[in-house]
Amino acid sequence: MELRETRLPDCLTLHPVVRPDERGAFVKTFLASAFAEAGLPTHFPEQFYSRSTRGVVRGLHFQTPPAPQAKVVHCVAGEVLDVVVDLRAGSRTYGEHVTVRLSSAEWNGVYVPVGFAHGFAALSAEATVAYLATAEYQAGTDGGVHWDSAGIRWPFDAPVVSARDAGLPALADFRTPFSW
Repeated sequence: MELRETRLPDCLTLHPVVRPDERGAFVKTFLASAFAEAGLPTHFPEQFYSRSTRGVVRGLHFQTPPAPQAKVVHCVAGEVLDVVVDLRAGSRTYGEHVTVRLSSAEWNGVYVPVGFAHGFAALSAEATVAYLATAEYQAGTDGGVHWDSAGIRWPFDAPVVSARDAGLPALADFRTPFSW
């Protein structure tokens, strides 16, 4: 597995080795030894999935202390435009974002560190995203910033967004609980 830096410190793209043969392919999307060597967490007590149809935008989400989450994100069916936003006060890249196309054809992924918001736009007719998280969900600690407030160039003019996500605060009005 190859871990590549992005322009946001600590946010990485993940590129596993794909072993195709006449039956299909074999891929390891998480390798604890590679994460440990890079100084990343290797314990992920929660795994979850989301399924979305083309035109859906989810995010931008995070979980706050006392149970902040780092995440490993893969698109296991279809394709998404994945987005990560740095929310760490004092970071030279605070408020900046990276976008990465994730697809089941490429098997690529993203490591989202604690202190970053995550979201995506579903590009294919249907897309299923898998998440590994370093902390279990705790009611009252989930948060987010408005999907259209961080200067992201989304691929849709009028995306399908949940009422919850539509009501999240704009990045400019957000008070971060995270620090660099």
